[in-house]
Amino acid sequence: MQLSSSLYGPPVPAWPDAVPTCLGPSAIVRLAYAGADRADLTRSLVARLQGPLIDPAAQLDLATLLMAQGGDLALEGRILQQNAVRMQRSYQICHGRGTGLRILAFVTPGDFMANTPLDFLLEGSDAVLILHFVDATTQRLDDLPPHDVAFMAIGESPENARTLLVLAGLLAGWRRPIFNNAAALIASLTRDRVSQLLADEASLYAPPTHQLTRDDLAQVLSGLPLSALGQGLRFPLILRPTGSHAGAGMQRITGLPDLAHWLAHSAAASVYVAPFIDYRGADGLYTKQRIVLIKGRAFASHQASSKHWMVHYLNADMAENPARRDAEAAWMQRFDQDFARRHATAFAALYRLVGLDYFGIDCAELPDGRLLVFELDVAMIVHNMDDPAIFPYKQPAMRKLFGGFLAALEAAAQIEAVAVGQKHS
Repeated sequence: MQLSSSLYGPPVPAWPDAVPTCLGPSAIVRLAYAGADRADLTRSLVARLQGPLIDPAAQLDLATLLMAQGGDLALEGRILQQNAVRMQRSYQICHGRGTGLRILAFVTPGDFMANTPLDFLLEGSDAVLILHFVDATTQRLDDLPPHDVAFMAIGESPENARTLLVLAGLLAGWRRPIFNNAAALIASLTRDRVSQLLADEASLYAPPTHQLTRDDLAQVLSGLPLSALGQGLRFPLILRPTGSHAGAGMQRITGLPDLAHWLAHSAAASVYVAPFIDYRGADGLYTKQRIVLIKGRAFASHQASSKHWMVHYLNADMAENPARRDAEAAWMQRFDQDFARRHATAFAALYRLVGLDYFGIDCAELPDGRLLVFELDVAMIVHNMDDPAIFPYKQPAMRKLFGGFLAALEAAAQIEAVAVGQKHS
């Protein structure tokens, strides 16, 4: 799809609505996830961009639609998103009747993993989600729409580091309820620092992780011991390009020949390096769980099993494997009584050490009972878009997670309302 170059020109006059209403990522990504025809939606959005006054909500939705399709279209979508943000900083997404909690989210331009996926988490509610875009140039927060509770939704990444530090200063004196009001802490949740943060907790194991450059790794080919580059490093290794997501560019390096091949064929300037942990179960499968912690309570998001060591839900062939779905269904149905209880010490330690109201982990169980933590992040994708005919057991589990999230936000807003009432009584 080619868009008119006029869309990439200077900002146009402001849209008359104070907070334009857009469809939002959840509704748009659901169409893409289901493989639905989006031609009519695309034509409708493009028509709303044909001046003389461009609808910024249509521009933001079209940006989301393009990014959901990937490839070159995703890049075009990022450009449209930047243009929309220059025109308008705040957008609202109405769930259900739109009569419920008003949640203000501080977000920054980027792809679907740049910010906490709040729109997906509010599915089934009547909440209004207000996206307020900020970046490293933001100087004040005095133009915010009315809201009941706020959420610092920007995730850790090299691209977001400066923005997070700016927000840490701007939110330092915040006096109203806000989830995850710890932007500097979120900025510090790099893979190497997370492994250090969790290193001394007996109920957890986060493999020692180090951020290294290509030149560092090249020294190993010249005879430098791996241990000289970081404590706990040994073959086989996992190399993950810094700033990458969803396994992009991730490689298992079994020895010097693999390392030489990687150096010759990868363009990554720096990588996170950790020892590979063989976490296969008795069935010979690698099984990985995604858990969300909300005010310290653990909720099941998904479980995937695969013969391959790099497990992602989309590449684990769950839809084609009834036995793996049965295992996930049993895990979800017994989560509170089994998995969460078995790892209660680990979850309590995570909440104590991390200290955030909301975050997620990807993990697995080790034979010795510890929880193996692969990743910890505030912006992990959590959704309820899988086909209910194939994954019927996911509906109650995700409703529980979403309900727990909304209840925690409502509790924070209620505390604020009571405080305000007492102040004026």
